[in-house]
Amino acid sequence: MKGVLIMTRKVAVIGMGHVGSTVAHYIVANGFADDLVLIDTNEKKVNADALDFEDAMANLLHHTNIYVNDYGQLKDTDVIVSALGNIKLQDNPDADRFAELPFTRDAVPKVAEKIKESCFNGKIVAITNPVDVITSIYQSVTGLPKNQVIGTGTLLDSARMKRAVASRLNVDPRSVEGYNLGEHGNSQFTAWSTVRVLEQPITELANKRGLDLDELDHEARMGGWKVFSGKKYTSYGVATAAVRLVNTILSDAHTVMPVSNFREEYDCYLSYPAVVGRNGIEEQVQLHLTDEELDKLQTSANFIKEKYQESLEANKKA
Repeated sequence: MKGVLIMTRKVAVIGMGHVGSTVAHYIVANGFADDLVLIDTNEKKVNADALDFEDAMANLLHHTNIYVNDYGQLKDTDVIVSALGNIKLQDNPDADRFAELPFTRDAVPKVAEKIKESCFNGKIVAITNPVDVITSIYQSVTGLPKNQVIGTGTLLDSARMKRAVASRLNVDPRSVEGYNLGEHGNSQFTAWSTVRVLEQPITELANKRGLDLDELDHEARMGGWKVFSGKKYTSYGVATAAVRLVNTILSDAHTVMPVSNFREEYDCYLSYPAVVGRNGIEEQVQLHLTDEELDKLQTSANFIKEKYQESLEANKKA
C-alpha cells in the first residue's frame, strides 16, 4: 500500500567471538531482527559466520538480512551490541574482568569513533569487559545521550544469583526476584533486601532453611569464573542477557532491569535497576537499600570511577 511506512528491526553485533556469535545466532534463529549487521576485524571469521547463518535460513521460520563489515549500515540501526574483546586476557589467577582493559580501552574508542561517523543515533548495548568502564567510554566518545548507552552489567549476575538461590530452595529461577548491584565484577554484591522467593523475603527463608547468604553471594559473583574455568570463555548466559536487553528496547517493553546505567548520585555507570524501553533508559528506579548495601554500592562506584580515570590517563599517554 502506498504511504504505509514499514518499520524494520535492525541490530548490529560488533565483535564476533564466542559471545558475539552466540548473540547473533540467538537473534537469527528466533527472528528477533529483520536486518543484522555483523562487524569484526577478522574478515574470514565474520564472512564465514554470515554464510553459516544464510545456510541456516532455509530451515528457519524467519528470514534475516545479513550485512558484513559495513559501518555505513549503522546509520539506521536500532541497537548496536558491543561484544568485542580479547578473552585470552581473562585467563588470570585473580578472576579479574579488568584484565581485558588494556586491550578494550584501546579498541573501543576506535570503534566508537566509527559509530559516531556513521551518524548512528540508536542504542548501544555493551557487553565488552570491564563493562561499566567500557559503557562510559562508548558514551563519551560517541556523544550519545547517557540514556541511549547501556551495559548488560549485573543483569547476568542477578540471573546467576537467582540460579544459586533457586537451586538451594528447589524452585525455578524465575520464582526468585531481586538484584545484584554495582560493578559487573568483583566489587558487585547481592542486595539481599531486594530478594524475594515465592513472595517471601529471602532473609526470612534463610533463617527457616539455614541458607548461608554470604556463600550464595560468593557463588553468584564467581559463577562466571566457574564457567570460564571449564571452557575458557562464557557465552550462553551473557548472550541471553544481552538479547533480552535488545528485545526490551526493540519492543518498547518498559521492563525494570538491573543494567549498567549512568547514575548521577554516583557520577558513573554502574548496575542499578532502571526501566528499559525504546528510548533506552526510560526511568531510573530508587531502591530502599540498607546502610550496609549503600556502603557496598558506594565502594563499587568508587572502584569503577578510579578505573575509568586510569583508562583515560592511559589513552592520553598512548
